[in-house]
Amino acid sequence: MLAAGTAVALTGCSKAVGEPFSSGSGRGGPILPAPAPLLPPPPIGPKTPIPAQTITALPGRGANLALTVDDGASPEVVGAYIQFARDTGARFTFFVTAYYDSWAIHRNALRPLVDSGQIQLGNHTWDHADLTKLSAAGVSSQLERAKSFLWNNFGVDGAPYYRPPFGRHNGTVDRVAADLGYTVPTMWYGSLSDSGVITEGYLIECARKYFNAQTIIIGHANAPTVTHVYGQLVDIIKERNLSMVTLNDVLAPPR
Repeated sequence: MLAAGTAVALTGCSKAVGEPFSSGSGRGGPILPAPAPLLPPPPIGPKTPIPAQTITALPGRGANLALTVDDGASPEVVGAYIQFARDTGARFTFFVTAYYDSWAIHRNALRPLVDSGQIQLGNHTWDHADLTKLSAAGVSSQLERAKSFLWNNFGVDGAPYYRPPFGRHNGTVDRVAADLGYTVPTMWYGSLSDSGVITEGYLIECARKYFNAQTIIIGHANAPTVTHVYGQLVDIIKERNLSMVTLNDVLAPPR
C-alpha cells in the first residue's frame, strides 16, 4: 500500500525512481535502468562551522533546504518518507521520538539510508515530554533513553543535534543536554504545520511560503497528508533550484 501511495504521490513530477521502464516491446521486453534521482545530490565543499548554540536556519550562503521530520507517531508515514527518499534522492534529518514503534518497525529499511548519510537522525526525546516542566534528572532521562535507542538500533546517537518537544527549552534543559553531547538545540525557520491532520492545500501553502534557501523546515511523521503531496513538494524544490540536505551535509558542529 505504501509503495502504491508513493507512486501516486509522485505522479505529475516524473516516473518514480525504481519503477521498471520497459522498451515498449511488450511482455518479455528488456527492462531499462531506472532514471537518475529526481533531486540533486548535496553540495560538495567545505562545511560551515557552527557554535554550540541554538540554530534556526542554515548559516552561510547557498541554496540548501533542510527538511527536518519530527516524532514518528505513524508507522505508515515513516515508511512513506523512507520510500520517498529512495524514489527521489531526498535527504532528511529525522528527529526521533524513540517511544514510537515506527522506528523499530522500519529499522531494517531505514538503517542503510542512515549508514549512507542520506537520512540523519537527531534526538527528540523518549516520549515527547515538555522538558521545561521536568527536573534536571527528568530531562537527562528523556534524552539518554532516546540516545541509547538510536545507538542500539542505528549506530548513531544524533549528537550534537537535539530538538526539544514543542520547541521549549531553557538554560537548565540546554545545560543537561550539552552534558550528554547535545550542544545544538535545533529549531526551525518555517513549518509544514502537519503535527496533526491538515488539508493537502494548506500543507502546500506552507511549503510554498517556507521552502527557501538556507532554511530549516519542520515537518512531522504523524498524519498521512504529507504522503499525498510528495510530488508537489519535489516540484517546489526543483522550481526554486534548492538542494535538499541533512544538517551533517553542510554544517561542521562544535568540537
